[in-house]
Amino acid sequence: MKFLTLENGQLGALVDETVIDIPEAARVFSVDVPATTLAGLVDAGDIAAQAIWELAGKAASQGVAARAYSDVAPLAPIPEPRRNILCLGKNYLEHAQEVAKKMDVSGKAPAKPIIFTKATTAVIAPGQPVPSYPQHTRKLDYEAELALVIGTGGRDIDPDDAWSHVFGYTAINDISARDLQKDHFQWFRAKSLDGFAPMGPVLVHRSAMPAPADIEVKCYVNGEQRQCERFDQLIFDVPAMISVLSAGMTLLPGDIIATGTPAGVGMGFSPPRYLQAGDEMVVDVTGVGPLRNPVT
Repeated sequence: MKFLTLENGQLGALVDETVIDIPEAARVFSVDVPATTLAGLVDAGDIAAQAIWELAGKAASQGVAARAYSDVAPLAPIPEPRRNILCLGKNYLEHAQEVAKKMDVSGKAPAKPIIFTKATTAVIAPGQPVPSYPQHTRKLDYEAELALVIGTGGRDIDPDDAWSHVFGYTAINDISARDLQKDHFQWFRAKSLDGFAPMGPVLVHRSAMPAPADIEVKCYVNGEQRQCERFDQLIFDVPAMISVLSAGMTLLPGDIIATGTPAGVGMGFSPPRYLQAGDEMVVDVTGVGPLRNPVT
């Protein structure tokens, strides 16, 4: 099951290469639907998602409220998150080591998850330009990541129950200004400028999620592969991160968790290979499809 947010904010479903406008399909078939936006569907839960998916399949088979995926310009799946994106830092060992060489810090695996947030206003859609902000940074970098979206909220979630709290997953590009990251000693500002969180294009329901060993997180810059790692290589896996994030703090439906980036960021090269205006980034997470954004 793959869902997306269409250009007017309405809920869509991707059936093979066909996009179904769910509110329009519901109107044509004279049925009530549990949600008309993707954020609303996440709140409504798994049973609602199954009902929407069945409607989408019916509409696709009859050509109702249907468009080719190639003709659609979706928004980010959750274009206006209810609160900051929760992020894991240095969650792949090779990335921790490449950062260590450049920032004079330890390259050992963190003993506990490194957690920071990105502002909600950083979120942009697939295809939308990422500003290069030459007046603010000279060290603009990319970070391909798999992002989880919480479906069932909770506090003090047991690791054994963690996956049941996940609605699905998508791709996110954790754009970072490395000089701001160093200047301010913490990461919030360096990660939160407007446009620093491209996300999408689709949100894949947990039921259609491959095993972590079968998911690859990749990034290409101007057609050159820079990052590639399997999702099972995380230092702190999904049960661990959800358990820690929910310890004493309630996770809410719609919360977004960026799970960390693999090695191969621009800062890690010698000399560094930072982004420039005119570059194109493509984040490709297995099952989600390419998240493509230019730099301006």
